[in-house]
Amino acid sequence: MAKTGLAAVMTGVGKEFEIREYPVAEPGPGMIRIKVAIANVCGSDIHTWQRDRDAALATTLFPTIMGHEMMGTVDALGESVTTDSDGQPLTVGERVVYGYTFPCGHCASCMTGRTTLCGNKSPAKKFTSDENLHFNGAFGQYYYLYPNHFIYKCPDNIPDAVAATLNCAMAQVIYALEEARLGLGESVVIQGAGGLGLYASAVARQRGAGKVIVIDGVPERLALAREFGAHEVIDMREFGSTEQRVERVWELTRGVGANVACDFVGFPAVMLEGLQMLGNGGRYMEVGNINTGLTCEFEPNLLVRRHLTIIGMLQYEPRHLKQAVDLVSATIDQHPYHTLMAHEYPLAEINRAFKEQTTGKIPRAALRTW
Repeated sequence: MAKTGLAAVMTGVGKEFEIREYPVAEPGPGMIRIKVAIANVCGSDIHTWQRDRDAALATTLFPTIMGHEMMGTVDALGESVTTDSDGQPLTVGERVVYGYTFPCGHCASCMTGRTTLCGNKSPAKKFTSDENLHFNGAFGQYYYLYPNHFIYKCPDNIPDAVAATLNCAMAQVIYALEEARLGLGESVVIQGAGGLGLYASAVARQRGAGKVIVIDGVPERLALAREFGAHEVIDMREFGSTEQRVERVWELTRGVGANVACDFVGFPAVMLEGLQMLGNGGRYMEVGNINTGLTCEFEPNLLVRRHLTIIGMLQYEPRHLKQAVDLVSATIDQHPYHTLMAHEYPLAEINRAFKEQTTGKIPRAALRTW
């Protein structure tokens, strides 16, 4: 009997997912077939499902399998694939983490080492899930890595549920703080203590930031922020206005302002607030705003007078995923990564998982595919 697998298929915006069974094909040359262990429901998945991300939906072919934040084991190796991207021997059954975009390797961006700018990524999404190799997203029992993929072995001391966050949240945060050029002894403001903000606290601390300041309004998140490396927290219940929060940052930085501020919230209004927290030569890193049509206003002279820089970024380079693996493995007993594990549901209950995450019953859902 031919091998088959299950997948949760999205047939349209806002519609309930359907569980479909597809044949499982052998991977082609240079490819790897992954047996997905766990897939998280990222906030971007919720936004796409709710039609908040028109740019993403413009290129989506339905039916499709959503999801990208995942981990699994090697199920089959295509011809010529013998090692991971770090040159370590790779065999069937090994736990791995991997990227979910596949840069073309030959465009102008790829040739200069900026694969995040590649305009030819993700060949899987050029087909519907009813076509080609079928398993083109994380919410299924299998996933195919196309040629030019990047994949790394997962150390035994990183649990599956933590490993699943590395190929999106952690790797992206590492890339963000690298792009912001956060240096030794510098101060950084982290707006939002959700998953991204907590990871950013740990990364900033490991990069040698002199002052890590986290802003949020949820007591439990602020307590976690300290465990993830924050030197100072600003409670929005105590500092209720923009003016109060800006003034507090300047106090904590001894009147010179922050060197770096990062948006991990996703509300456009926080951008203006963050810019006001920066001192001369400060850099503002925009990560959280991925939804189309949301805007904010600010005075451009603020940029001119203080020599500020605004940086936007999305995804990450292959090396950042390896750095995420190494950092979490080395600090697994130093920070409470287990607190970021999502509430698990079986794949068949994906509709309940999405609804309960959307309504706020749970902060984040994860799908166990087996």
